[in-house]
Formats: sequence, C-alpha cells, structure tokens
Amino acid sequence: MLALHFDGRSARVADVAPPASEPGSALVRVALAGVCDTDLQIVRGYMGFRGVLGHEFVGRVEAGPEEWLGQRVVGEINFACERCPVCRAGLPRHCPTRRVMGIQEADGAFAELLQVPVANLHAVPDPVSDAAAVFCEPLAAAFEILEQVEIEPGLDTVVLGDGKLGLLVAQVLRNAGARVRVVGRHPAKLALLERLEIETVLADDWQPAATSLVVEATGSREGLDRAVAAVRPRGTIVLKSTVADTAVFDFAPLVIHEIRVVGSRCGPFPPALAALAAGAVTVEPLIHDRFPLARADEALRSAGSRGRLKVLVEPG
Repeated sequence: MLALHFDGRSARVADVAPPASEPGSALVRVALAGVCDTDLQIVRGYMGFRGVLGHEFVGRVEAGPEEWLGQRVVGEINFACERCPVCRAGLPRHCPTRRVMGIQEADGAFAELLQVPVANLHAVPDPVSDAAAVFCEPLAAAFEILEQVEIEPGLDTVVLGDGKLGLLVAQVLRNAGARVRVVGRHPAKLALLERLEIETVLADDWQPAATSLVVEATGSREGLDRAVAAVRPRGTIVLKSTVADTAVFDFAPLVIHEIRVVGSRCGPFPPALAALAAGAVTVEPLIHDRFPLARADEALRSAGSRGRLKVLVEPG
C-alpha cells in the first residue's frame, strides 16, 4: 500500500507492507487525513520518530470486530497497554508504555490502511461530513482545556496563535462562556474568527495586559515568554505547542507571580464529535488545500508554508 514514510531524514511516499490485523484492533481504510503542526515538528526531529506519519483521520473499518465493520470512524491516537497502574487509574493517554499514532512507535494515517485499537475508535455521527470529522482529533485537544481549567462565564482569556489549533481553541473557549481575544500574525486567519464574532488583534498591534487565562498555541519556542508577559499574577497558562527546538526559559516570573502552568495535549473525542454534529464549531473554512496520497510529501511541504491552515491528504 502507499504511505508517507519518514526515515529520520526525509518523508517520502513509498509502497509499504499493509498493517497486519492484530487481536483487539481494527483495520481502517483512511478517507481523509489532516496535516498537523506536530507532523511538521517530527520531520524536524521531534520525538525521534521513524515510520508512517499522520494522526488526524476519518475512515471506514475494513477488518475487525463484526459490530464495527463498515462503520465510519475517527480514532484516539494513544495506544495504551490498559493494564498498568496509570491505565487502571483512568489515564490511558499517559500510559508509560503507550505507542502514539504517527508520533511514537506506531504507524500513522498518511496511508491507505491504518491499524487502530478498537478501544480507540469512535463512530462518526451521520450529520458530520468527512471534511469536518477529520478535525476531531485537534478539536478534542481543544476540549481538553475544559477538562483542566475551570471556565467561568466571562473569564478573560487570550489565545496566542492563529494556527489551526488556536482557531479551534478560541471557538471552544468562547462556547464555554469565556471572553476570548486571539493574537495572531495572519489577517486572513483572524478574519475567520471575526466572522464568528470572536475578538482578534494582530501581534504587532497587541499590548499584553494582565489576563486570567492565556493559551499558548503559537508553535514557537518563544511562545511561553509571550504567555508569561500576558498573564496576571496567580493566573493560568495552558501550553498547547509542540516544538522540536530546545527552549531556554527564565522560571523566576512563574515563581514570583505564582503562575499556574498547565501542559495540555490530547483530549476527549465525544464532546468534539457532539460539537461537530451540532455545528457549534466551524471547521471546514479552515481547509486550505487537499492532496492525493501519492503527493503527500507535497502536502507536508504545503502545510509548512507561511499562512497555511489545514492541508488534507486523500488516500482515496
């Protein structure tokens, strides 16, 4: 089968062996897969991954348990052991021996076929198009913030970054009742939020002020410094960026101002799917371009170009 394989130096479309069917897993024929900033960081050295890239997908179950056959699905990306103390404590995303789709020791979704543990599958509601469903994984990551931080009505919030995740985070927080302002560098991206009546400001025009909650989603190693400049004493910073580069940071302001810093990664799929089904989050205008799987390496390069939003790969 065709797949976008990364060998540690370059990502190339190649003919690779299809995944073998394993007990407790399903084979999914991928319909659409989305390029994430994490994919771009991986090809710069993040996580030291080797294998098939990609972790945002929607497809149909081709082999596996009978009750799942033919179902349109999305899937959580952390493949946990389900036996260790961490898993038994209800934290499978943090399983110490987990594999992570397209990121850590598990092949990913830029392929014709993908193997996913059945426990990770979620059926896609009929009203949700494939083009919307492919956003489920990053949208779930946005919903993770609601699991970690109490959002009171009117909570003053700044989202740093107008990339794909920043735009989703802004909508989720606004829907939860927060008063949101998004700081970005791309007028066209910010215009998408302005049409949704979410306040925006260009980074060059932004004057940091003491804010209760700052979400850092810039994808840059300087993002934490900017977040610290924007948060009030005893406020909260949520870190959403994954960056291959090593950052040097002065921790003194965090101690002096008693700032809470929350790392935030993957999130719950059910509220993300419910929001997509209800039309509560706008995602399809975020699609910038589509490439067939045979040109997935081009898709990766396109996604890394300045100003791009979501780039999709179409194995079908």
